[in-house]
Amino acid sequence: MKRSTINILASYIDALHPIIYINHFDFKVIDDAIARVGAGVKCVEFNNALGIVDFMSKSPMRDCNLEQFLKLTMDDGFDQETFIILKDVHDELKSPKIISLLKRIAENNLYNDKYSATIFILSEITVIPRELENFITVFDIPLPTTNEILSIITDFINDLNITVEQDTIDEIAISFKGLNEFQIKQILNLAYQDGGCIDKDDKQLILKEKEQFIKKSGMLEIVSFSETFDDIGGLENLKEWLKRKAKVFFNLDKAIKFGVDVPKGIMIIGMPGCGKSLTAKATASLFEIPLVRLDVGRLLGKYVGESEENMRKALRLSEAISPCVLWIDEIEKAFAGVGGDGGGNEVTTRLFGQFLTWMQEKENTVFIVATANDISRMPPEFLRKGRFDELFFVDLPNGEERKKILDIHLKKRNKWHKGIDSVALIKETDGFNGADLEAVVKDTIEMAFIDGKDAITTKDLIKTVKDTKSISNTLKDKIAEIKATIEKIDIKPASKADSH
Repeated sequence: MKRSTINILASYIDALHPIIYINHFDFKVIDDAIARVGAGVKCVEFNNALGIVDFMSKSPMRDCNLEQFLKLTMDDGFDQETFIILKDVHDELKSPKIISLLKRIAENNLYNDKYSATIFILSEITVIPRELENFITVFDIPLPTTNEILSIITDFINDLNITVEQDTIDEIAISFKGLNEFQIKQILNLAYQDGGCIDKDDKQLILKEKEQFIKKSGMLEIVSFSETFDDIGGLENLKEWLKRKAKVFFNLDKAIKFGVDVPKGIMIIGMPGCGKSLTAKATASLFEIPLVRLDVGRLLGKYVGESEENMRKALRLSEAISPCVLWIDEIEKAFAGVGGDGGGNEVTTRLFGQFLTWMQEKENTVFIVATANDISRMPPEFLRKGRFDELFFVDLPNGEERKKILDIHLKKRNKWHKGIDSVALIKETDGFNGADLEAVVKDTIEMAFIDGKDAITTKDLIKTVKDTKSISNTLKDKIAEIKATIEKIDIKPASKADSH
């Protein structure tokens, strides 16, 4: 652990923070840090499986439960300065007796000049009882910086006495951003054992290992996709913009050295069924990086601070598996109730604020794609410059785009031919969205199969169009409302002007 981090921990102890909660998986690293700040201090350790444990040797000393342990050690702070180290006791923190005992120790530490005892709670799961909220300080172990990652890689290479080009070291260092030292060393060992060297191909290995973290966490969802930009009919302005950003992602190390800012992400606003979700998937395909979806509802917990902790973990996890596309679908629903009254709305508001701060300050390679249908109730600060690189509005497809969308779906099903009159179809499908047009093609092909036809005609497609209720009819008022909101915002159109 870095000296600066240990100094911060020492300052918390000196400032009489009575309970320090450390969320981390590697207890050896934390033990070493506590030992360094606690030279000459009495350290008593409780392990949830072994009872009282010798802090230095880790030998079991006495089998007991947490309540018994706290009663035995709570007065040690009167005799000498004491560190009380509790490991994996998150479940016990729901017990009123445990809460009372911890509160007693914390109050003694704060208000009794003759008493000195700091409690350290070590766990990968953060549980903060409301009764102890004001006594607990959550202590984060910062992840290695780029320079520190470079040092870890260099030390590893030197220890093995192998030669690796500096460009390769710089590239894989960016891929390691978001991982802790233990994870970096694990993957380096795996890469070396797999090929006997470290090279640029190991970036794929790093990404595969990062995907494991997502699967184990349950906080984010890895989205499988086969969609590419060829599946998107139209949205040329948006596609051209994304292609420019892809060039940066393909050459991140060189771009950063040149002074280019790491792309933050985009917000795509507009009509339902017009390609917003498809664009999120195609973006990950274009950038050749994983696509992960953040479901804010999945993060909501029942204990104080649990939702915020889950959000923090999810965002840190997205950093750990970066470069990646972080997709937040229908973001206006995810943060519904922001600024409103009531407990649920207060939690959502805090999560929203947490997410905004992260977006503003992030310096990682997580590319956000947020999609929304209706932003009329979204707080205006979310839409200002600096949050996203750009905001795009996806309108109902124009004539040229409708032609492209129909062609894409016909070709995908091997039913496109020169006899289909595109101009007639463009006129008949005014007001249809991409989902409507796909449904027209699918239904027409199905009816042709049932009728025993070998091919479909323009007449068949027009018949299906006339039998289909477009989004312009079914959501007429909603579409008008969305367009009225968009007119008040400085937002780029995703499509180019229709030439038809």
